[in-house]
Amino acid sequence: MTTVQFQPATKAQAKLRAALTGPAGSGKTCSALRMATGIGGRIAVIDTERGSASKYADRFKFDTCQLLDRTIEGYLAAIETAAKAGYDVLIVDSLSHAWQELLQEVDRLAKARFSGNTWAAWSEGTPKQRRLIDAILDWPGHVIATMRSKTEWNQQTDEKTGRLRPVRIGLAPEQGKGCEYEFDLLLELATDHIGTVIKDRTGKFQDKTIEKPDEAFGQALAEWLSEGTPAKPPVPATTAAPEPLKPAAPAHPAGIDLSRLKALVAEHNLTEQQQAAWCTHFKVERLDQLTQHQVDAIVAKVERSVAKGA
Repeated sequence: MTTVQFQPATKAQAKLRAALTGPAGSGKTCSALRMATGIGGRIAVIDTERGSASKYADRFKFDTCQLLDRTIEGYLAAIETAAKAGYDVLIVDSLSHAWQELLQEVDRLAKARFSGNTWAAWSEGTPKQRRLIDAILDWPGHVIATMRSKTEWNQQTDEKTGRLRPVRIGLAPEQGKGCEYEFDLLLELATDHIGTVIKDRTGKFQDKTIEKPDEAFGQALAEWLSEGTPAKPPVPATTAAPEPLKPAAPAHPAGIDLSRLKALVAEHNLTEQQQAAWCTHFKVERLDQLTQHQVDAIVAKVERSVAKGA
């Protein structure tokens, strides 16, 4: 049984985890550089956009790595290198390439090892995606990640002429479903370079529109993040010996993480019958008797099913 203790909550100093999303031309790279400059310190850019960030080298001071290996492993190596070099701010421009590469890898795995069963192949793809997100969350400094948005055209009435004109809008970011939950700040940029804050844990900018996010915006975020007591590393929980399972229940590995699966169940109102079907498929009585490998496979299948129905 795990020993759990509660204590009064206090605000600790923290590092920024921000994501900038938007269609092509919305200003994701420039905005990230401006915000990072406002935050201050040494800036590193992982550039998967074929050197696009370097076009701003005359305006901002930063070091860059043009990442040719856009697999999860390539991103992880670059993120680790930046941490060892002691940079204060890391810009990942863009995080979408990792997702695109992972989709292709899962398709290859499905054909080569799972008889075309993409759902089964995600049992290996999902843990890789989780490693990338964990690497970003665990990075020792501030992180700003850009993500491409799927683009769609709509018609709006021009205020001056009264005529309809085509307008390009961004939709969902090209990244794994649920990725947005991991960031403190989500800034959605439009093609007119106006950003809308759709998630903000500072509480200062929620739902506000920011024209051309700049150094002042980055400085304001840095000031909020520096408030509070110095952050302390988490203390590992004390875990007693687990109680033996009933003979009819199969053994399962310790530390199984059902949080993402439970979130999907709640978010999409998945029925008890659907959950029972998962248990029947894997020949267990309860979800907590699944292995982590089986949980990841179910999560991947649900996410892909939701994406197709969206």
